Amino acid sequence: MNFIKNYFQLDKYHTSVKVEFIAGLTTFISMSYILFVNPSVLGASGMNTGAVFTATALASALGTAIMGIVANYPIGEAPALGINAFFAYTVCVGMHVSWQTALASVFVASIIFILITLFKLREKIIDSIPADLKFAISSGIGLFIAFLGLQNGKLIVANKSTLVGLGSLHDPLVWITIFGLLVTVILMILGVPGAIFIGMVLAAVFGICTGQISLPHKVISTAPSLAPTFGQAIFHVKDINSVQMWVVVLTFLLVTFFDTAGTLIGLAQQAGFMKNNKMPRVGKALAADSSAMAVGSILGTSPVGAYVESSAGIAVGGRTGLTAVFVAIFFLISMIFSPLLGVFTSQVTAPALIIVGVLMAQNTAHIHWNKLEIAVPAFLIILGMPLTYSISDGLSWGMITYPICMLAAKRGKEVSPMMWVLFVVFIIFLWVLNF
Repeated sequence: MNFIKNYFQLDKYHTSVKVEFIAGLTTFISMSYILFVNPSVLGASGMNTGAVFTATALASALGTAIMGIVANYPIGEAPALGINAFFAYTVCVGMHVSWQTALASVFVASIIFILITLFKLREKIIDSIPADLKFAISSGIGLFIAFLGLQNGKLIVANKSTLVGLGSLHDPLVWITIFGLLVTVILMILGVPGAIFIGMVLAAVFGICTGQISLPHKVISTAPSLAPTFGQAIFHVKDINSVQMWVVVLTFLLVTFFDTAGTLIGLAQQAGFMKNNKMPRVGKALAADSSAMAVGSILGTSPVGAYVESSAGIAVGGRTGLTAVFVAIFFLISMIFSPLLGVFTSQVTAPALIIVGVLMAQNTAHIHWNKLEIAVPAFLIILGMPLTYSISDGLSWGMITYPICMLAAKRGKEVSPMMWVLFVVFIIFLWVLNF
């Protein structure tokens, strides 16, 4: 036990094994939906959903464990939403690319990712982003995950006239989210430790009692075989031999790069890790991220990256890599006890995302709103993430407008060379995605 305390520096971060365990469990439950969503999405490409389930669990466990042990951050890793839809519906269905070749594209992108990390280019990029924009990124992610929570809880639904609208209170599933949200808010105001996790458990119990959530028919199940997908990425690297496929590789690289950078910055801001506008051990965190992406492609899943749901664990006190280690263990266990995860539906985890969104939005207080050249790009980042349903797209709005606004304010000399590079890169990024 002393070894664990010393290795993860629990005393330095004013935490304990118990707190890290609760944080890890909270983060895992908040992330666990990906175990079921990812196979469903990638299944549209023709992939074996059972194999994708196992690949998702293993890739998430490995990536998260590396993040915790090497970088000592309480951040979970798993296949990213959005990019998995791009993988299945755009690359495989739309472009008629086989899922094996699509996996090869992810693998090639991950190797480039690793090389960029080794040369510390990613680290330099993250360090070059001004403090105001980092606070905006954190706040934007908060609004984004709160929007996800509202959507998952069916409190916000699609509307043909206004894009989004209020969900129906006649839907019994909505009341699971409302109950969980009210309970969690009350517990947090009362200062109850682990309020977010307790709120999710009580919401699940409420759903079971009202008959909206079914009890699992069995507790233990055998993990599906990886055989249908394992190694296909390496076997089909030779198929990356056209301009079209290199555009696919570039898209995987850019989207994962900026989604991860934005997520890491936002989570580091929330946990209070940022020192002098820099993220300590960022190189190790990025190495863990790029390694997980490579291994995930070999196992048989779309790009793996840092998860914004890690903010739920951070909110209940997770501050070290021990939280991530617990998350990794839970992912491994989930392969056997997967039926139990069905109790924690999207309506059950929705309140956690909404509450964490509230906590992360507090970072808006640190932005210099009285300076328009700062306020405009910061606002576009914050607003862009939920409205575009993409962390990377929201980032692009702010990163492109920031140098322009600074020039207009006659503060162009304060814009670092790296920010000008990002200005060009994000323009290319949007061009590749939209043309």
